[in-house]
Amino acid sequence: MAKANLSFIREAREELKKVSWPSRQTTTRYTVIVIVMSLGVSLVTGGMDWALSLLVKTFIFSY
Repeated sequence: MAKANLSFIREAREELKKVSWPSRQTTTRYTVIVIVMSLGVSLVTGGMDWALSLLVKTFIFSY
């Protein structure tokens, strides 16, 4: 069991050496894009929630 685990760790380490990692600039750029898009989607979702709740309240309390 321990031998198999050790073999797995060695193979995983070798595979990680083959990975083409992104540069720091690319990682930073993509991180900023994800944060901005997340904020945008949350603002749109929050705005739609607010508008629809206002619409529902208007219909409920108008009758």
